[in-house]
Amino acid sequence: MSSSPTSTSRRTFLAGAAGAAGAAATGLLAGPAAASSPRRVRLVREEHRAVVVGSGFGGGVAALRLAEAGVPVTVLERGRRWPTGPDAQTFPTVRSLDKRALFHTTTPEALKPLQRLLGTPLDFGPYVGLLEPVLGQNMLAMCAAGVGGGSLVYQGMTLQPSAEVFNTWFPNELDYELMDRVHYPRVARMLGAATAPDELITSDNYRVSRMFGERVEAAGYDLQKIPMPIDWSYALAELRGEMAPSYTNGDCALGVNNGGKHSVDVTYIQQAEATGRVNVATRHNVTSVARAADGRWEVHVDRTDDAGDVVEQKILTTRALVMAAGSLNTSKLLVRASATGTIPDLPEQLGQGWGTNGDRIYMWRPFDENLTGTQGGPVVYQSQDWADPATANTVIQASVPPLPLGLDLGATMLVGFGVSADRGSFRYSSLTDSVTLRFPFGGDSASYRAIHERVSRISGGLGALIDTNTIVNSTWHPLGGANMGTVCDLDGRVQGQDGLYVLDGALIPGTTGACNPSMTIAAIAERAMDNIVAKDVGSVI
Repeated sequence: MSSSPTSTSRRTFLAGAAGAAGAAATGLLAGPAAASSPRRVRLVREEHRAVVVGSGFGGGVAALRLAEAGVPVTVLERGRRWPTGPDAQTFPTVRSLDKRALFHTTTPEALKPLQRLLGTPLDFGPYVGLLEPVLGQNMLAMCAAGVGGGSLVYQGMTLQPSAEVFNTWFPNELDYELMDRVHYPRVARMLGAATAPDELITSDNYRVSRMFGERVEAAGYDLQKIPMPIDWSYALAELRGEMAPSYTNGDCALGVNNGGKHSVDVTYIQQAEATGRVNVATRHNVTSVARAADGRWEVHVDRTDDAGDVVEQKILTTRALVMAAGSLNTSKLLVRASATGTIPDLPEQLGQGWGTNGDRIYMWRPFDENLTGTQGGPVVYQSQDWADPATANTVIQASVPPLPLGLDLGATMLVGFGVSADRGSFRYSSLTDSVTLRFPFGGDSASYRAIHERVSRISGGLGALIDTNTIVNSTWHPLGGANMGTVCDLDGRVQGQDGLYVLDGALIPGTTGACNPSMTIAAIAERAMDNIVAKDVGSVI
C-alpha cells in the first residue's frame, strides 16, 4: 500500500462459519463469491491518506497529480496488469476469444446480447478479464477492467470538441478557452497523440481506410486524420516483418500486444508510480463505500485471485476518496450507498443524467468494393459535422479484426459519436440489493438520425449497412450518473460530502460533444486536479 502495512494496519481474522456470518451481517461480505465462500477469509483494516477507486483516465490523472503534490495515494483496481511488448501474447484476440476477454462478475444474462452482437459464443471460465458487459433496461453498456481501465481496449481516438459544441453540452463555467490552452494540450502530450504516417496509410493493409476516405470526400464531407495515442513506428516495423502483426492486421480490438500504445497504465499510472508515493493494488474489487463515524471514508474491498474467488477482505479508511471506477460502477456504488444509508445526504440527482455519448456502430459490406483480406488498424480517418451543435456528429472507420475460424465478412465498421439529450438512470432494488441501469426505449433517436444520414451517404447505398444498435442497443462510452452541476461541482467534489470526489465518466453529463470521451474525461480531470491540489491538499486531503 501507500505506506507500510505493519505500521498502518490493524489486523483481525474471521474464523470459520460464525465469523463469516457475522461479517455478512455487517455488510463486509458484499459480493456473491464472498457470501458463498466456505473458506476462512481474513479481514484487514488499513488507513490511507488518499484512495482512488479505478485506474482509467480519471483515476490515472488523480493519482499522478496528487502524488506530485506530495500526497501518498492507494489506487484500487479490480483487474490485473496487462504488460505488452513486441510479439507478446498478453491480450486475447477476436479470432481466438478466451477467458481473458471477460471480467468474472459478468452475468449470463449480459452475455446473451453480447453474443448476438459479436456473432460468436462466449462461454468462458471466470477470470479477471478485460470487459464487463452490463445489461440494463433497453441498453447494454460496456465497462473495462485492468490497470489503465478503458484505455486498454479503446481504439484511441484523441478528439477534442469545438468550442461551440462543448459550450452547448457542458457548463460554460468550465471555461473552454482555458481547457483549450492548458488541459487538452496537456493530455495530448501525456498520451503522445500523433496521426498515422502516409507511409503506413498507403500500404496494402490500409486500403480499406483509403477507400473510406475516398467515399467521405465523394459524399462532400470533411476528412481529417485522427490523433492517436500510438507510436506508429511499431506499425511500420510490423510492415517490415520485424514483429508479428498486431496493428497492421487490425488485431488490436482487445488490446495491442506489440506495445506502442500509450494507454493510461504506461503514461499516467507509470509516472505516478515513479514518484514513489503511489501504490496500485490490483485484483481489489470495491464492494461498497461508506462514511465512517468520524467523517472519514470507508472502502470495503474484496481482494480476489484470478478466478474472482475472495482471498482477503479489507476495510480501508481514508480522508479523501476519489471515485474513478467508470460511469457504471462509480454510479452503482454511490447509488447503493445512498439507498442503504451508508453515505447519508447524498444529492437527490445522484443516479440521474446517464447518457450513451450518442454511440452508433454499423457493419458495412459494400457490393462494389472487395473488402476481404487484411484490414489495418486501429483508426486512421474521421469525418466531422459540427456546424450545428444540436446535431453534431463524428463518423470514423474501424477495421474488422480477424474473426474465429478464418471467417471473413468482407465488411468494415463505421462508427458514429453524436449528441443527444436523452438520459437514463440508475435504480436501487432492496429486494436484490443491487443497482440497475434504465434507458428510455427509442432514446437517442435524434442523434441516430443525424449519424445515419451521413453514414448512408458515405456508404452510397451500395451494399449491406447494418446498424448493430438495432440488434443490441449498446454503448462503449457510458457517461453520467454523478453529473457535474447537480451531484458534483465542476471539480468533481460531491456536494455536501467533504473529501468525496468523482473524476471519471460518471461526472460527464451524458455526452462529450460528438467525440469519443477519453480526451475530454482526462482534460476535465486535469482541470479539476489543478483546483483540488491548490485548494484541498493540506486541508480536506
